[in-house]
Amino acid sequence: MNNTQTLNWQTFKETLQQNPELSLQFQYAEDRWVDQSYHITEIKSAPITSVDCGGKMNAWTEIIVQLYEPAQKETDRAMKAAKALSIIDLVERSLPLNPLAIVKIEFGNSAFDTRQMLPGNIRVEGDSLIVDLRPDEVQCKAIGRGGSCGPAKDEKPKIRLTNLAVAEVCTPGSGCC
Repeated sequence: MNNTQTLNWQTFKETLQQNPELSLQFQYAEDRWVDQSYHITEIKSAPITSVDCGGKMNAWTEIIVQLYEPAQKETDRAMKAAKALSIIDLVERSLPLNPLAIVKIEFGNSAFDTRQMLPGNIRVEGDSLIVDLRPDEVQCKAIGRGGSCGPAKDEKPKIRLTNLAVAEVCTPGSGCC
């Protein structure tokens, strides 16, 4: 996970705490918004452990906030940041959330396949706290460390191939065996 462009849970939560009376809205593409009647359906803590193509073990945690957009509009106003914080408080009573974990927002609807996105810019606009969502990117951690994809060249075994078709055949009593 490339942590240089991600938002951690503590910063995300502090932003909500600083703006409790603002409506919390999510923009997932240019001029495309999560409907204001969305629900926060669950908050997941996902510890990730992986081994990359260079053989190095990696570990990090993601906090995934899942948004559900009902088929029928239930309200014409997005939930306030205070309401989101009350859901977070409820979750954190049962599930401790790592303050340094990477935040992802999971969302999808009939016109947008469900995916996990990263909160990009968070800004105040009028009476709204707007979270711009951007896609996560696939990266090669080995290349990101300055290495190369796959094991280092000196780690590859060298094999000498010979033409076995012309090799001498060992026969009993010849002393070759």
